[in-house]
Amino acid sequence: MEEELSGVVPCSSLAVESVIRVGTAGALWGICSAPYDGRKKGLTGIAQASYVTKSVGKFGFQCGLVAGVFTMTRCGLQRYRRQNDWTNSLIAGAVAGAAVAARTRRWTQVIGMACLVSAFSAAADFSRTN
Repeated sequence: MEEELSGVVPCSSLAVESVIRVGTAGALWGICSAPYDGRKKGLTGIAQASYVTKSVGKFGFQCGLVAGVFTMTRCGLQRYRRQNDWTNSLIAGAVAGAAVAARTRRWTQVIGMACLVSAFSAAADFSRTN
């Protein structure tokens, strides 16, 4: 069904939808993992609640950012190239991985994350289409 809609629905709508989906998944991950991490750090009461809240926001934002960058890049490439193949996912994965790692300001991490996300996204797309 996604293939049918991708030519009709604007890329921005697809990106917003993926940000909401994956951002929500990231927030749920934060809700599940942050209390454990807070207890491990010895936090209790208000300090732990603050830590959990910050973690939920951080995980949700980071996951949503990756999803939005990936979806927007993949959709734009698909429209530009007029092809729906794994190459679009390969390039979009590299861009999304580099966007996540850019805040570290270390080129080795930027390149490594770009390669890692690119390889996984291309492999997932290739296995989905074949």
